[in-house]
Amino acid sequence: MKIVLVLVLAIASIAAINIAHNSSWYAQRSTIEEPSAEYDVVIRRDSYGVPHILGETDADAAFGFAYAHAEDDFFTLQESLAASRGRAGELLGIDGAARDYAYHLLNVRADVEAGYESELSPETRALIEAYADGINLYAARHPEEFRLRGLFPVTGRDVAAGGAFNTPFFYGLDRTLGALASNEAPPRDSGPDTERGSNGIAIAPSRTDDGSTRLIVNSHQPWTGPVAWYEAHVTSRNGLDMIGGLFPGLPIPAVGHNRHLGWAATVNRPDLVDVYELTLDEDGENYRYGDEWRPLESRRIWLHVARGPFVIPIPRTVYRSVHGPVIVNDNGAFAIRYAGIGEIRAIEQFYRMARAQSFDEWVDVMRMQAIPSFNFIYADETGRIARLYNARFPGRVAGYDWRGILPGDDPRALWTGNAPFEDVPFLIDPPAGYVFDSNNTPCIATAPTNNLDCDSFSPLLGIETYTTNRMYRAAELLSALNRIGREELLTVKYDTGYSRQHRIGIFLQQVLDLDVRDDAELAEAQAMLARWDWNLDNRGPADTIAALLIRPIARQAYRNLDLPDPREELEAANAFLREHYGRLDPPLHDFLRLRRGDVDLPLTGGPDALRAIYWTETDGGQALASIGDSYIMDIWWDAGGRVHSESVHQFGAAVERPGSPHYNDQSRLFAAMRMKPTRFHAEDLAPDIVCTYRPGESCQR
Repeated sequence: MKIVLVLVLAIASIAAINIAHNSSWYAQRSTIEEPSAEYDVVIRRDSYGVPHILGETDADAAFGFAYAHAEDDFFTLQESLAASRGRAGELLGIDGAARDYAYHLLNVRADVEAGYESELSPETRALIEAYADGINLYAARHPEEFRLRGLFPVTGRDVAAGGAFNTPFFYGLDRTLGALASNEAPPRDSGPDTERGSNGIAIAPSRTDDGSTRLIVNSHQPWTGPVAWYEAHVTSRNGLDMIGGLFPGLPIPAVGHNRHLGWAATVNRPDLVDVYELTLDEDGENYRYGDEWRPLESRRIWLHVARGPFVIPIPRTVYRSVHGPVIVNDNGAFAIRYAGIGEIRAIEQFYRMARAQSFDEWVDVMRMQAIPSFNFIYADETGRIARLYNARFPGRVAGYDWRGILPGDDPRALWTGNAPFEDVPFLIDPPAGYVFDSNNTPCIATAPTNNLDCDSFSPLLGIETYTTNRMYRAAELLSALNRIGREELLTVKYDTGYSRQHRIGIFLQQVLDLDVRDDAELAEAQAMLARWDWNLDNRGPADTIAALLIRPIARQAYRNLDLPDPREELEAANAFLREHYGRLDPPLHDFLRLRRGDVDLPLTGGPDALRAIYWTETDGGQALASIGDSYIMDIWWDAGGRVHSESVHQFGAAVERPGSPHYNDQSRLFAAMRMKPTRFHAEDLAPDIVCTYRPGESCQR
């Protein structure tokens, strides 16, 4: 999240400010008491270190899962929990303080306090409170790992706040906040600022080669940090039995499957944010709304910013109107209203989705719309498949430019309700026998003759019209297959190709059409690109130069910006390759790498490929993968309705434990485009269990 804050940290004035210590040494002097509640749960680790939790109740399972996750990644869990308290700046400095500003601006803690008892079910409160207790037990046993003094004990309210705070940023609320905080106009288009792409594919029995129902879960996220995937299997004797991926701070998998059904999730980009310009009085303390003046609510907050071993408090003021949070900048006062404002039940919806046992039950849960965005690609044991363009659409009225800045003094422009769930684009069991999503418009999700009629949707909903290269490739590849077996489906999922129909293809053709006869080096680089076979599969000499050219256009296309200058990008790619490799045709495997501890592996794929890989370049000219394909699941229900699955993580279960054998033990599988069995069924798990223990004990191999 990018929010520019004016934080003047004058070294000369430090002595005059109340400064707190924030060193690891100081934090580790803290201790907390162990939770007093008792839970009945065991943790079972398989041969890849993945935790399979078995609790008597759902709350018992959540307690055990939290402890197991802390064993593997207490480092990142602390970051997520600090953000749920508005204390990220104490860990992450200025970047964390920006998150804290948003936390206070959006009134997250007040919303949780107001609705915790009345809006969350007793079952959900029990779940998240047990989860908090599991983290607290680990914290009590391992104070030497504390990163922040006073963070523990955490509570169920902290867990709920984390879920409520994070969800709006997946549909791009942070872009609006960042623009307004930077004195810029808010974006007219929707969606996140970074390439958080994903793929989901579901195949019905009518199209598979063996009568099975198949589902691919394939999210593209950062490989480390608070929105990086972690795998777990959470089971209770009360019927909870869910395996899949989740982010640190969630007590339940957010994607994956239970015995009966499963789903993938991808980021969608509906227009769910509206901005209103307020008319203030001369003192700036009241705003006009209709025929009256209303007081502009204000609240003083403190952003605590880590600077070396110290934490420096910075005062700020946050504002609020009847519309929602308000940012006052050099251009005026702007109120923001967004889908899910005040909503705290996102975790409850994921929990209820995990417990659903049929399509009808699952749809009833989706009607909550406590999760305000995401596409969901669904499949189940009965052979049903679906693609839900999930969005909590504002209940807008006609007569306004909803992508522009709205009049804050006009009560008619303020929406207070939502469009009905029936307005949400929902494609169920198309005759073609397949659905897919790759962060694209819901108007293209299956065979052309089976797609939804997007002309039937109201323009007030703000449904996106974006396409991606991955969408074009999925459509091209799936439509060409008669029967789709496991190998054919995985070939689609791991495809490294690019479509000439997408903006990437259009841009590359512009590069090929350049007149570069005035520059011999550029002419040579252009000729090399002309040899490319439109695949980043390490099979041709032009893969690396193509990857370098694709990277900037993929970023621009994802953000719906203009294409970059083709000559400038060709010049940049040419200069990069000659400087770092002394040649224009280094193998892609030399350039694109997965590096984790003592593992250093070649990769194929690239930006906006179905095998999506984004990277950070080193000073030596290598591309180290850091975002993209990460947690992948291949799920299928056989003709008899029994579920099976395989999965792979780009690193391993112990994501922040370099000394663990599971720090990077899945990386070779990932690089080779292979997977491991998930051991979902008890009879499959039993022979693979490495250790069984209770929270507070250790895994004795």
